Amino acid sequence: MGYVNTRITLKNIYDVKQARKGNLPEDKIRQATVDVMVDTGASMLVINEPIFQQLGLDVMEEQETTFANDTKEICKVTEPVIIKWEDRSTTMPALVVANVPDMLLGVLPLEGMDLIVDTVNQKLVGAHGNKPVYRV
Repeated sequence: MGYVNTRITLKNIYDVKQARKGNLPEDKIRQATVDVMVDTGASMLVINEPIFQQLGLDVMEEQETTFANDTKEICKVTEPVIIKWEDRSTTMPALVVANVPDMLLGVLPLEGMDLIVDTVNQKLVGAHGNKPVYRV
């Protein structure tokens, strides 16, 4: 299959709320545009420590995490972060892995944005076409 990489923008949800209320200028919202590897074997968004610091996120809990090579590590789980890909977005916690070589976009944020991996063309596409479809 190969690797699928993409670019996403992450935003501090607290800053976005404050900007909507008029308490923070839009240009002061802490955000980062980052390259990530799409990993359908991972469940969450995985970010590194520098991006965690840049976004100014709070830690909600620490959790034991099992990696693909079966090693385990205690990792920080952040407050929800806004994840934006092209015209789609979702909000969920991120897992902070200090020395991660690649930041990862797992299946939960993919599902939250109604995205799937087009393995033939090695890119992300809408699961239901050009507009997200949310089912409840």
